Amino acid sequence: MSRTARVERTTAETKVLVELDLDGTGAADISTGVGFYDHMLHQIARHGGFDLTVQTVGDLEIDAHHTMEDTAIALGTALRQALGDKAGIRRYGSATIPMDEVLVRAAVDLSGRPYVVHDEPALAPYIGPVYPTSMTRHIWESLGHSALITLHVSVLRAARDGGHPDAHHVVETQFKAVSRALREAVSIDPRAAGTVPSTKGAL
Repeated sequence: MSRTARVERTTAETKVLVELDLDGTGAADISTGVGFYDHMLHQIARHGGFDLTVQTVGDLEIDAHHTMEDTAIALGTALRQALGDKAGIRRYGSATIPMDEVLVRAAVDLSGRPYVVHDEPALAPYIGPVYPTSMTRHIWESLGHSALITLHVSVLRAARDGGHPDAHHVVETQFKAVSRALREAVSIDPRAAGTVPSTKGAL
């Protein structure tokens, strides 16, 4: 059974296309006009084991906010659609991921109930010329609410004692942790025999 989705989202501010295959190989074709964001979406594909296409054209002459937000909304919508009725999935996933001096924990529940908790230290305001670090939380919120999932992302360690966080490392480790948690949560549980992992009988 194919677990794929194609989502097109068009507003006066952005035009977004997302194609997602949950049972892919990590292949990615990403273009949002925000270089570091493209790099982060590649992490989702590679470490999530998803095939992912993202093509976004946004009003970058204003700033990156609409481009990043609407892409996250479309990606969350694609995740929700690709999961279908969620029969046979593990539902829960978690990962604790190091990247040099940074350590991040992510936990996800494909619950059908959107709730996002994000803990991150103060970072430099930008990574590269156009990625505002204040948007990372909003990306998780936009993705979590459109996918209807519970998502917790916590930066456990951001720098060496007495040092300043490297914003690139802190944000990239979050994306890798979320990707690995999602990979576990969407995976098929051979013991579930096609049943929905909830005492309610539905998610």
